[in-house]
Amino acid sequence: MEEKVVMAGFGGQGIMAIGKILAYAGMMEGKNVTWMPSYGPEMRGGTANCSVIVSDEEVGSPLISKDGTSAIVMNLPSLEKFENELVPGGKLIINKSLINVEPKRKDLKVYYIPANELAMEAGSGKVANMVMLGAYLEVTKTVDFESALKAFVEVFGEEKSHLVPMNKEAMAKGAEAIRKHK
Repeated sequence: MEEKVVMAGFGGQGIMAIGKILAYAGMMEGKNVTWMPSYGPEMRGGTANCSVIVSDEEVGSPLISKDGTSAIVMNLPSLEKFENELVPGGKLIINKSLINVEPKRKDLKVYYIPANELAMEAGSGKVANMVMLGAYLEVTKTVDFESALKAFVEVFGEEKSHLVPMNKEAMAKGAEAIRKHK
């Protein structure tokens, strides 16, 4: 198994956080991982992105260039920028709360998730990223949900562990949206 995922959205949408969570969860499960953030002007409201590779084998390069197996896109600029980074048949998980167009490519498996609305149902608009992570994990099964929740505490520390129930609910809502999507 080798999963190459690009995650992208506006700066402040928690893209780097879910990338770290996925990478930590993969490590906790004994898999080989890379996490490659992209910093720069995106920290001031532009497009932020990171790539994560989770593999049973050694990872040769942390770069994803036209060979991504999945993408999580939280906004329209991210869709426009990253849909072409996927292989044919790749999985594209779109935040339909902020994206009201279809991707140009017709050779992808596309999942539309109302992440912002589901996040509000889970308790806070700030967990839209976790809704999308839950949807992604339901589609790909890259790591277990429980590993991702344990990784949440690793990434954010024990002082944020009180936020685990809300984030677990957000992930569950994303997974449920995928099950309804099928």
